Amino acid sequence: MWSAICGKYNPPTVADYRIRPATLDDIDALIHHRLAMFTEMGTSFDAPLIRQMFRDWLLKMMPAGEYRAWVCVSPGGEVVAGAGITLLRWPPGPSPISSERIAFVYNVYTDPAHRKRGLARRLMDTVHSWCAEQGIGAVALNAAPAARHLYESQGYRPAPSPMMWKIT
Repeated sequence: MWSAICGKYNPPTVADYRIRPATLDDIDALIHHRLAMFTEMGTSFDAPLIRQMFRDWLLKMMPAGEYRAWVCVSPGGEVVAGAGITLLRWPPGPSPISSERIAFVYNVYTDPAHRKRGLARRLMDTVHSWCAEQGIGAVALNAAPAARHLYESQGYRPAPSPMMWKIT
């Protein structure tokens, strides 16, 4: 019987990674992914403050079912990638959205050593499957420039939304 030995010249394959729902036990990994994502995007932020604020937010939103996340676990048992969604109630209108809820994707992140293996795609496929099973009418996200090709390949298109923000 052949056994797979992972290493520099024999990296783990996508099938060696496992996707599972995130729990509060994964909170440190979820926080790490969010902060690393902002850092890699060149965003200036107060890391200790955002770390604590996001921890508090997750502790409230995950048990309430308002934020759902999935993580990708390496063959060695380490959480190396993740993605999450917030569910939003959406009113009827002229859009083609077919349900009262939409999902907004956040925090799609893969640790650099595990990139280019299709992990983000598998996570997004998991998000899409879960949303379809739950009758979610649409999935939206903000795409980092480096990830646009992934999202476009999965059917995402830029929205003509006139959204504006006022921070209070």
